[in-house]
Amino acid sequence: MEISMEPLVYGLIFVGVFVLVEGLYLVAFGKSISLNSRVNRRLEMLNSGAAREQVLEQLRKEMKQHMKSTSIPLYSLLAEKAQKAAIAFSPRQLVMIMAGLTAVAFIGLSIGTQAQLGVRALASVVIGVGAVYFWINQKAKKRMSMFEEQLPDAVELMVRSLRVGHPFSSAIQIVAKEAEDPLATEFGVIADECAYGRDVGEALKEMAERLDMQDLRFLAVAVSIQQQSGGNLAEILAGLAKVIRARFRLFRRVKAITAEAQWSGKFLSAFPIVALIVILVNDPNYYDNVLDHPYFIPAVFFVGIMLTANLFVMRWLTNIQV
Repeated sequence: MEISMEPLVYGLIFVGVFVLVEGLYLVAFGKSISLNSRVNRRLEMLNSGAAREQVLEQLRKEMKQHMKSTSIPLYSLLAEKAQKAAIAFSPRQLVMIMAGLTAVAFIGLSIGTQAQLGVRALASVVIGVGAVYFWINQKAKKRMSMFEEQLPDAVELMVRSLRVGHPFSSAIQIVAKEAEDPLATEFGVIADECAYGRDVGEALKEMAERLDMQDLRFLAVAVSIQQQSGGNLAEILAGLAKVIRARFRLFRRVKAITAEAQWSGKFLSAFPIVALIVILVNDPNYYDNVLDHPYFIPAVFFVGIMLTANLFVMRWLTNIQV
């Protein structure tokens, strides 16, 4: 029995392309772009000698550039997640990277496989675009998860600052200096915008909408109401911090409870495809006797449609909203 190595080649090329994207990102922007950096990116840029106005302009451009470029072909698939991940690559650069990775994947498939030209071209596009999408999606999930975890501590830090007599704008500046990324850079942008005359409630609301985060919307609404009607902002934010922390614990608990169901759904969705790959690897001629049957092509389309429907159904069944 002869086992084909082509599926392994496809997988290795995808992993290599994914690692190449991360390498290009770190080479272009350095370690300060990493969420694990001990000094947040805004302070890193200021310490390097850049003016405050230049840093603010650069960060605002990076944060808003992706949703303005949804008209670019294929980029609409990436724009929302790239915005949440605050990818510093411009939309044009990302499209160029996808094209370059597609070319690299095509060369690798041409060397490592004997597939037909059309198959190699299609697989190269899937690998080039898919690797970038997977990379951006991973960045967005990690960044939003860290943001949700840091937000209650940041609100409590603002509460302590307000109680010792600092104004709210100074409390935001303290968070921007003392916290870590990604929250520190986002609040640093708000602090800079407020220093140049922008309303803090409006800036918080825009950040909440851009990141599509409900807890940030609560914070923006609380600050806006206090600005209009007055009241003890420290007490309001202290209660909000408790609510945010309780919601965070609830979401983590629900995630833990539903983990088994989610992995079961992923397994049931992937099993038919994995079984098909294993069959074709062990016996590439398995379907030769039925290729000429008039019902074979319609059956293939029907199975493909059902597998796609299965993905959506299993995702719907295991995606529990709180």
